[in-house]
Amino acid sequence: MSVDPDTAISADYQGQTYFFCCTSCQRKFNADPIGVLKKSQQPKLVSLSVGAPSDHSCCSHDGQRAAGGPKPPADPNAIYTCPMHPEIEQVGPGDCPICGMDLEPKFVSATDEGEEQQYRDMRSRFWIGLLLSLPLLLLTMGPMLGIHVAQGLSATTQGWLQLALATPVVFWCGWPLLVRGVKSFRTMNLNMFSLIAVGSLAAFFFSLFVVLFPTWIPQAFYDHGQPPLYFEAAAVITTLVLLGQVLELRARRQTGGAIRELMQLAPEIAHRITPEGEEDVALEEVRQGDRLRIRPGEKVPVDGRVISGNSSVDESMLTGEPLPVSKSEGHQVTGGTLNQTGALVIEAVGVGGDTVLHRIVQMVAEAQRSRAPIQKLVDVVAQYFVPAVIVCAILAFIGWAVFGPEPRLAHAFVSAVAVLIIACPCALGLATPMSVMVGVGRGAREGVLIKNAEVLEVMEKVDTIIVDKTGTLTQGSPEVSAIETMGNWDTNQVLRLTAAVEAQSEHPLAQAIVRHSKSEGIANVEADGFASITGGGVQAKVDGHDVLIGKAELLESRDIQGIDAARQLAEQHQSSGATVIYAAVDTQLAAIIAIADPIKPNTPPALKKLHEMGLRVIMLTGDAKKTAKAVADSLGIDEYHAGVTPEDKHDFIVRLKHDGKTVAMAGDGINDAPALAVADVGIAMGTGAGVAIESAGITLVGGDLKGVAAAVALSRKTMRNIRQNLFFAFFYNALGVPLAAGLLYPFFGVLLSPMIAAAAMSFSSVSVITNALRLRTTQLE
Repeated sequence: MSVDPDTAISADYQGQTYFFCCTSCQRKFNADPIGVLKKSQQPKLVSLSVGAPSDHSCCSHDGQRAAGGPKPPADPNAIYTCPMHPEIEQVGPGDCPICGMDLEPKFVSATDEGEEQQYRDMRSRFWIGLLLSLPLLLLTMGPMLGIHVAQGLSATTQGWLQLALATPVVFWCGWPLLVRGVKSFRTMNLNMFSLIAVGSLAAFFFSLFVVLFPTWIPQAFYDHGQPPLYFEAAAVITTLVLLGQVLELRARRQTGGAIRELMQLAPEIAHRITPEGEEDVALEEVRQGDRLRIRPGEKVPVDGRVISGNSSVDESMLTGEPLPVSKSEGHQVTGGTLNQTGALVIEAVGVGGDTVLHRIVQMVAEAQRSRAPIQKLVDVVAQYFVPAVIVCAILAFIGWAVFGPEPRLAHAFVSAVAVLIIACPCALGLATPMSVMVGVGRGAREGVLIKNAEVLEVMEKVDTIIVDKTGTLTQGSPEVSAIETMGNWDTNQVLRLTAAVEAQSEHPLAQAIVRHSKSEGIANVEADGFASITGGGVQAKVDGHDVLIGKAELLESRDIQGIDAARQLAEQHQSSGATVIYAAVDTQLAAIIAIADPIKPNTPPALKKLHEMGLRVIMLTGDAKKTAKAVADSLGIDEYHAGVTPEDKHDFIVRLKHDGKTVAMAGDGINDAPALAVADVGIAMGTGAGVAIESAGITLVGGDLKGVAAAVALSRKTMRNIRQNLFFAFFYNALGVPLAAGLLYPFFGVLLSPMIAAAAMSFSSVSVITNALRLRTTQLE
């Protein structure tokens, strides 16, 4: 294509004029000419036309021109990647240089216009190919059915008519397939399109040779007294492969459905409160610290903190929990959740890429692109698959040419083409990534966020679940149930001192004491010299007193007096499931504080489900033995260990792994970080924010054991789906290649047509994708 210099997009730099395919590339060049020029040394990425307009491509935009050509993609900066080879990335749509598959957006958008454009283009090529292939089939196959559409036309005329119908199908409709096939030979990354290109072009050019030089064809090719034509085979092969591509693209769009659903949770407009009044602004314009009004029935636009109002918020779209959560001043709200009955005013805390919803979408997208370890076997097979198929086709041709019945060469040619066409490395390559993409998306809809595909594979093998107590089995919002004072201390005095110390701690038990102090109207005082003792307690100085709060063992190690006298009272509270902490002032025990943390409603049924799955559940807690025993007995937990520190949890999991167990650890993702890290699978319980979403292999947005059971079910069903796909792909190719080579001919006199081979090849990929899509509706309970 020649480019008109008057309309071409260009830019000048250091005395040279550079031409571009679109204004986006021109802007990139203007912003960073040196960087773009460096990339121009990599023809795959940039090939600039310098000094005069000519045929060129300044980026990897598929099929674009500098002037008079198709428009650039809706988002030229969108990164596209291959589902089979995630290491392949480029700007804009195109095809994978390794396997030839259409690239898809790395991060799914709400509209995916670029992906839709690919689908529409392939669909139009298929329909035009079908409209031209049907009369070609009637022309060649009609006489077998008693339909003589070309009666009276000579063989030569029919040959030219077939050529006229087949040429646009092969070279226009099938052009993307041929380009990928040629590219595969040029880069020596042989793939499905290598076989399609060789097979269809061999059939077309042999037929073209017959039409142009019929007398040059050896008699061994003759069938019914004349040389055969395979124009219909070339055209139908191309059309059927295009049909497979259309169905594949349509199915692959559905794998991003989970991400699109998540992205559509956030509203487009927010009501911002300003000194001048209230204004509606686009979500992208909201900034941290903005005050936003959320009316009844509206979605929360960003993560924030309630500063006024009372309402109930439906968080089921993120957590899977059906019951609304009450929100009032000081409570946190998450973007994408649904406000119900009342009006709220919130202060924006997390906006843009800092929201929980955005991090969830990003995490799901990255997990969908990750590769499961089982994929390594497929990669090894695929590496040798296409060359092996080409060798099989050559052997099939030689075998039929030497040992086959007449017409030997015609039979040899048909069997060789059929072998090339029927083999489908694409089905092998899609078997794992399609299941991973759909499985990860299915988990996201249930609030189960999978970090990568390896986690899915390992989770299936887990036989032991380690759980923390506080925040995992229990609500994680404990309340003070009793304060037993010692000596001359009264309750208010003890609350005043202990609340001052615990106000500087983030532990749930500490916050329970602080909340109780506020509810009793105790005045706040400041604590000095605060120190946290890992796995033991806290200490500080308040009003000149040394205050020490923690376990009995900690106080004993500091020679605190009066502990023995309180033990019986402490055991009574512990036997009812309460946690007891000791508070000492100076050198004397001042009180014991009983704190109860209710069991989560979903914990008992979730534990029952885990046991039904054959999993052993072990509870590790820092609580006293009597408290741990009361909780473990009430829930039917298999084994429990009390009084353990974070280091103890780490060492316990190491011992289990040494004994051959595959261990998953469920904790809050912060205090349990060492244990989460050493476990085969770390499961963070909570909102999916902060450290939890970064440190664990699985994050449960709902924050209860029901999510653990769902994660186990998801991993087992996904891995089963992958094995089904791999079995089908291996079985299909193991059976298809021998059939195409002529296995049925000695028994039934049947030689597989290349057109039937093309149909089988196309639908093998579609079958794999369809099977993977079943995971979208699978039950995880």
